Amino acid sequence: MSNRILTRVSDAELQRRWAALRAVMRAYRLDALVLQANNDWLGGYVRWLTDIPATNGYPRSVIFRAEAPMTVVEMGAFKSHRNVAGDDVNRGVADWFGTPSFTSIEYTGAYDGELIVADLRRHGDRCVALVGGGAMPHRFVESIRAALARDGATLSDATALVDTIKAVKSAEEIGLIRQAAALQDTVFAAVLAAIRPGMRDVDITAMAQYQGQILGSEQGIFLGGSSPLGQRSSFVGRSQQGRRLEAGDHLSLLIEINGSGGFYTEIARTFVLGRASNELLEAFETVRAAQEHTLSLIRPGADCAAIAAAHDAYMTARSLPAECRLYAHGQGYDMVERPLIRHDETMALAAGMCLAIHPGYETESLFAVICDNYLVTETGVSACLHQTEKRVFEVEG
Repeated sequence: MSNRILTRVSDAELQRRWAALRAVMRAYRLDALVLQANNDWLGGYVRWLTDIPATNGYPRSVIFRAEAPMTVVEMGAFKSHRNVAGDDVNRGVADWFGTPSFTSIEYTGAYDGELIVADLRRHGDRCVALVGGGAMPHRFVESIRAALARDGATLSDATALVDTIKAVKSAEEIGLIRQAAALQDTVFAAVLAAIRPGMRDVDITAMAQYQGQILGSEQGIFLGGSSPLGQRSSFVGRSQQGRRLEAGDHLSLLIEINGSGGFYTEIARTFVLGRASNELLEAFETVRAAQEHTLSLIRPGADCAAIAAAHDAYMTARSLPAECRLYAHGQGYDMVERPLIRHDETMALAAGMCLAIHPGYETESLFAVICDNYLVTETGVSACLHQTEKRVFEVEG
């Protein structure tokens, strides 16, 4: 077994995914699926099938077939090809092709698609479907669509079919998700022990990232911004984390990194370097109660749009804003995956789904937020996967 992969899913787990997908493909008479990702934040389809993520903006394309091993196309030299059948890293893949294409170089946009088309023709694939086509570069998609049209082959979309399978987690996947939540609890505890006046926001997130990666995390984000009490401390990215903390400040921190095996969870809490204001404490209790309200509605078969509407009613009844973004959603290999707890979701909840639930609101003087992960169970909802206390953390020093 290869020792290169930090944490690999089992052969049996990959076989489970492939078998479930092939059964659906045969039912819909699909010969091949074409997938592509260029990152491992929102590129989970590729990792779900191959146990290898796409990273750093470089395209990794996969052909998954109903009756034959996979083909992979990714960064490499022109005309490069390897037969990787039996390779312990490229499990389930027979052919690997390379091409030096870049999403930042417009004229290379069709290079990957041309190799995909050539391999589809070589295998005689006639009924082809995209998975996650909305995230694929236009030139990549159009090069495939035009070639298949000339061949008299069909190109459809099978994203929803894959989402239905991918959203429900196996026992092995749930074990890795629990490990991700535990890892984030450990990272949070490290931040709590270290945060002090004089540190910059970026010092805190850099330390948290280091802790996460030595514990097995591969990728993710830390959103956190500090402000004096009485001013909103919204989530901001690393380029805006240059502020230096002072005594009496507060900081909102979101830890959204994957854990061992690449599964995401997320946790958010607020720190205060001193005593929290009553306004901030009351706002946190409000969103904590809103989270509990949503949890009371989670059960297999529940309608996501109805839960979202109930949350909006809960908030507006307390003179708080209705949700205009996304306050709860599925997670797994993607930071955000279906189902969304939102008005536009058609997928119902099912046992085995992992949900991040993070109600919040902001005013000029505060940003009230909480975030934790839960599993949909056969009878309702699991205990919280995170063990970090649900409170505002006041830090002396």
